[in-house]
Amino acid sequence: MYELKAVEKKFPGVHALKSVDFSISRGEIVGLVGENGAGKSTLMKVIYGAYQPDGGEMLIDGKPVRFGGPRDAMERGIGMVFQEQSLITNLSVMENIFLGYEDQFSRFGVVNWKAMAKAAGKQLAKVKLDIDPRTITSSLSFAQRQLVELAKVLTLEERVQGHLVVLLDEPTSVLAEEEVKLLFKLVRELTTRASFIFVSHRMDEVMELSDHIYVMKDGQVVDVVSRGAATPEAIQHKMVGRHVDKEYYREQRQKPYDATKPLVELSGVDLPGRVHDISLTLHAGEVLCLVGTEGSGREAILRTIYGMRTPTKGTLKIKGETVSRLTARGAVERGVGYVPRERKIEGIVAGMNVYENMTLSQMPHYARMGWLDVADERALARKWIGKLAIKASSEYADCGNLSGGNQQKVVLAKWRSGGSDIMLLDHPTRGLDIGAKEDVYDMIREMCDDGVGVVLVADTLEEAIGLSHTIVVIKDGEIQKRFDCVPGSKPTLYDLLHYMI
Repeated sequence: MYELKAVEKKFPGVHALKSVDFSISRGEIVGLVGENGAGKSTLMKVIYGAYQPDGGEMLIDGKPVRFGGPRDAMERGIGMVFQEQSLITNLSVMENIFLGYEDQFSRFGVVNWKAMAKAAGKQLAKVKLDIDPRTITSSLSFAQRQLVELAKVLTLEERVQGHLVVLLDEPTSVLAEEEVKLLFKLVRELTTRASFIFVSHRMDEVMELSDHIYVMKDGQVVDVVSRGAATPEAIQHKMVGRHVDKEYYREQRQKPYDATKPLVELSGVDLPGRVHDISLTLHAGEVLCLVGTEGSGREAILRTIYGMRTPTKGTLKIKGETVSRLTARGAVERGVGYVPRERKIEGIVAGMNVYENMTLSQMPHYARMGWLDVADERALARKWIGKLAIKASSEYADCGNLSGGNQQKVVLAKWRSGGSDIMLLDHPTRGLDIGAKEDVYDMIREMCDDGVGVVLVADTLEEAIGLSHTIVVIKDGEIQKRFDCVPGSKPTLYDLLHYMI
């Protein structure tokens, strides 16, 4: 149905795709895996029409095609559900579903909102989402917004004669287990309407859902694996060219923290509707992990420390100073750095280059008589590009074009280069491959060695256990249990789940 033959794509200094062959048939679910920087994102953008290949052929039903942009791809039945959601949150659900195609409901410049709502309801029914199409998108959960994205793609059915191809880019990265199961069930049911290309770093999910899996490394397809024909470990080895280190979370590098040096102290903190009576202390050299289900209050605690939420009760101390009415600017001035979950929305500024992103939180340090010292900015960026092994052609590279792992390194460098000694990490390895995760784990251990205190909201419970000195379990906005995580006597998954659920 859809096929690529010997496709090439080059950027200045980077050979992103090297003679890639790829095909997907009607009703198939095809997995796509590889390290960050392996070429997955570039391949998806070629399929979706965002990039034009520099060589090779694209075929639909055996006929050569060439897309001038995503709109061309959509007109041929190819749609994409993005990892960093593309919905406009202040519009209604129905406006998002038909964005760019409102003319079908318009007459003499007047939109028939009733007809649009009815048509949107039919699309929502395809993905089994029972909500009012007039609902403002910002009020939906992440999982609901994901289904709206999928419903939006499925509108192509009404405009295209033939089967659809839908790209799912990390669709499960922030979903709870039950939400993942529901999504997988829905995708399997929708194979009568569409074929799916499923991109994920969660190997167990890829192997469960996919009919076969394309493994990429260094811009090439290094293997195509049928379901059940290989173990997750074997596929990971093909991805990274080595076996995953059994000391994955760097436990052997975990050193005792300095209990005499508190960096952050919360005492009896309340945020109505979010958390109640939160008391905890972060010390120099400590990784303190907040564990809980989605909506338990973990993110609210991070945002309180960063000055984005103001407690109605209790006290917050930073380095011994009681702070009231803390702002984000005040937190940064006190050495607090925040790596948000949505790195493309709150972490980096796509369209700005690497050095501009790295120095964004330190602009006053580079201002001379009202002018920015660009030479100093570039020198700092080059230093951290080398230090963190960031894969970028130069400090001038657009941050939006870097892989997820390299974007995350830029965000971490932004704070570390400015001397932040309190780091708030919200799902720092979300959407990263094995190699990029290991790089982040190394950085966390190095930060602790330098006396930095880290408050972590981990991507998995295994990650929380492996990285932490201390784990605090949050349920319904309240602390349920604290665990000391000394290497060799760390809590088990069962220990954490017992207090989470």
